[in-house]
Amino acid sequence: MTEHTPKQLLHLVFGGELVSPGRLEFKDLSKVHVVGIYPNYKTALDAWRAAAQATVDNAHMRYFVVHLHRLLEPEKGSEE
Repeated sequence: MTEHTPKQLLHLVFGGELVSPGRLEFKDLSKVHVVGIYPNYKTALDAWRAAAQATVDNAHMRYFVVHLHRLLEPEKGSEE
C-alpha cells in the first residue's frame, strides 16, 4: 500500500490595524502581523480564527487569508 501525501496548497495569514474598518488600508505597514504560512486552508483558517479572536475588541484590526498557491500557479485555477 502506498502512502498518500496531500498536495500543499500554501496559504498566508496576516493582519493589522486598518485606517478605518471600511477600508483595506493598514494604519502602519511596519506593524503588519504575519501570522504564518500554512500547508492547507484548514490550518490557515484555524490560525486566522485564533488571531482574529485575540483582537476581537479592536474594530480596526483585520486578519486575512491569502491563497498563495493561486498566486504561485495561477494557470491551475482553484483546486480547493
